Amino acid sequence: MKEKSKKAASIWALALTSVASFMISLDVQVVSTALSTIRLQLGASIEELEWMVNAYILTFAVLLLTGTALGDRFGRRCLFVAGLLLFVAASAACALAPTIGALITARAVQGCGAALMLPLALTLLSAAFEPAQRGRALGIFGSVTGLALIAGPVVGGAIAGGLAWQWIFWLNVPIGLLVIVLVSLRVPESRGPRTVLDLGGLLLVSGAALGLAWGLVRGNRAGWGSFEVVATLLAGTGLVVTLVAWELRVHVPMVPMRFFRSRAFSSGNAANFLLFASMNGAVFFMAQFLQTAQGYGPLASGLRLLPWTATLFVAAPIAGALVNRVGERVLIVVGLLAEAAGMIWIALIAMPDLPYPELVAPLIIAGCGASMAIPATQNAVINSVAVHEIGKASGTFSMLRQLSGVFGVAILAAVFAGVGNFSSAQAFSNGFASAISVASALALMGAISGLVLPGRRDKAFVQTTEQASETREHG
Repeated sequence: MKEKSKKAASIWALALTSVASFMISLDVQVVSTALSTIRLQLGASIEELEWMVNAYILTFAVLLLTGTALGDRFGRRCLFVAGLLLFVAASAACALAPTIGALITARAVQGCGAALMLPLALTLLSAAFEPAQRGRALGIFGSVTGLALIAGPVVGGAIAGGLAWQWIFWLNVPIGLLVIVLVSLRVPESRGPRTVLDLGGLLLVSGAALGLAWGLVRGNRAGWGSFEVVATLLAGTGLVVTLVAWELRVHVPMVPMRFFRSRAFSSGNAANFLLFASMNGAVFFMAQFLQTAQGYGPLASGLRLLPWTATLFVAAPIAGALVNRVGERVLIVVGLLAEAAGMIWIALIAMPDLPYPELVAPLIIAGCGASMAIPATQNAVINSVAVHEIGKASGTFSMLRQLSGVFGVAILAAVFAGVGNFSSAQAFSNGFASAISVASALALMGAISGLVLPGRRDKAFVQTTEQASETREHG
């Protein structure tokens, strides 16, 4: 009876944490096909649309590492529920927002809730399963999260086209409240070691990300040589340097700098950062191109992005199975070269009268390339540290991946605003082509970063040396 009760609790933990993760991931992508509708109804500029997307990602990214530490100290279920409540309240505020400024503020608060939910969802799920069953549970959890990335543009398009964009956020309210009740009833409380919070590191990484993002977003409007832009970019850069110095000195760092001495950790994170900067920046503009330049509705745009997003379900599992056989370097370099090729192909053919079938092949190539590289970058980073340090390595990887989205959108939008605008389909296409060219360049830089990764022979040599060293120490 006790065994049956424990199994039921595990199933509940898997179901509820997966639903929470689906909501978080969906809200990253679901607005992509609603951007044009929001722009028209709230009178938003391209700069304000950027902040609407980036406000969520920015707070989500910089608070990710803090969520785990708070859960260990005050109770994982308690803080998970608190994050859900914050996420639900902010979702309602998004739906009720009368202006783009109010929507941006609510999205930032929504990101704070997501930052509490996601790491604690993984912790609660891991605690609910024995090690032998944990891998399968995490695989299901990851598949549900991946489904949100695929469904996001379609769901957003269906809601924006069939109902109103506000329902993108209203849907979170009943689902979130139901999950809160069920988690409180079905998931047991747990705590971890009372780790020291690196508040200095948190403030520095937040300030650095905000300063750099602010300068990039404001560059075209305020002028790249203006005091505002130069000052914020310099301040952001200075805070990055200060962050490194702080993390080298603090007793319990949020991001241990010694991790970056590993080629696999550094190049894996660099490739991952550039990969998601390219992808997120392209997602921001792709649906708008289909609507603004080509005249499709929100739902039609979301459906036309499926050849790109759905490759995650096909190519990523194959790449995950191959990674130990061929090595991370091959998959990252080949994958990111394919993404770069697909993006530059789109940039070269982008025109208002472009027949959609001509977009399908480059979308599939870009999607397959990114899907090949994603599991390989994660594998390279996680396998570069000791087992007891996987938590911090994974947290650093996740934080950098989310921050990359902020910079990808900001960089591509800056390029778009310098060349194109919303005045006509051709004007938008001109800016879009330049922005997607930069997405291709970012992916190419990621492929170059992947070349620095140790090859399979190098890794085998390192592992043999480490084993020999351990034998000498214990022999």
